Amino acid sequence: MEDKSKKGEWFISSGSKKVAHAAIRMAISESREEERALKHTYTEAGLRVAAMDFGGEAVSSVAKIIERAVVGAKREGVIDDSHAEEGAIAGSAHEAITQVLPRAIGLNCGGKVGVAREGEHLCVAVFFAIGMIHLDDVAMGLAHRAIDKSFVTSAAREE
Repeated sequence: MEDKSKKGEWFISSGSKKVAHAAIRMAISESREEERALKHTYTEAGLRVAAMDFGGEAVSSVAKIIERAVVGAKREGVIDDSHAEEGAIAGSAHEAITQVLPRAIGLNCGGKVGVAREGEHLCVAVFFAIGMIHLDDVAMGLAHRAIDKSFVTSAAREE
């Protein structure tokens, strides 16, 4: 495994690991300014990324979190408005959430979804703060999808 330094950032060279790293970094970013800086850095490295906040009661928030991931990924140009690409985001967001959900049932949660893509590789990471009052726990879920090359957007083909 080879790592590259670019403006103080650490990058993993292979597709799925690289997008997983970027999705996690976007999900744990602490401010809009940090999101913008990460987005700029990852764009220079050939990735497309997005991050969306969420919060509410854990179980009833699942559909809203998935919807935000899809809408945010489209808005930021990570995916096109196609059934295959929307399904890849929705499926990986759902998978990432289900990794965390057993810890959050019956409690409130808040956090961020990070999405990253390079070519046919797509990852969604969810970072949850789970709890009530000031008694919070944290958890993270991550899922990867590969979008068939025939469904890769024209923008992704140009990369």
